Amino acid sequence: MSLSEQVKPILDKLNSPTKLELREALLALDINLEELKPLLQSAEDKPYYRKLLYQNDEIELLVMNWSGIECAPHNHGHSYGWIQVVNGTAINTVYEVKENQMPKELFSQYQGEGRIFFAPKKGVHKMNSAEGTSLVTLHLYSPPIKEMMVYDLKTCAACIVSDDCGAWWPEHLRQKVREIQLKKGE
Repeated sequence: MSLSEQVKPILDKLNSPTKLELREALLALDINLEELKPLLQSAEDKPYYRKLLYQNDEIELLVMNWSGIECAPHNHGHSYGWIQVVNGTAINTVYEVKENQMPKELFSQYQGEGRIFFAPKKGVHKMNSAEGTSLVTLHLYSPPIKEMMVYDLKTCAACIVSDDCGAWWPEHLRQKVREIQLKKGE
């Protein structure tokens, strides 16, 4: 049985899932690194390679393997979800964002193998693998991510990216849905 067939009975049941239902579903999947290894590929010059494992109108399940390049601060649009560390250790940095201002770093946390942490709707964070670890993460979001906002702290800008762009500044103009100039925080 393929991984997508394996997760279908659990994920098909979710209908406008609550935060708790989403967490319980991710834990019930009980997916391990050996099951994911055949799906992982090189991230090349990006922070991560991502593979969509399952999607319907309500949710999406992704696996990501990290290159050691830090992703850009970003939110998940109108989605919320859970991130599970399947292998390695993640550094998750959380930001505060006020209307049209630059994100302000609040704190960073190390999330080790087996940990699961929440990504709130419109919450801004960035991730990377801790030095020397081979990071693989599972992500379960509801609804599927649309209108993800990515921040460029060097240029004081943000943009909503197309669905085929990850948490990095878009390389192609077609991936920039809308660019926003931000103000420096007070």
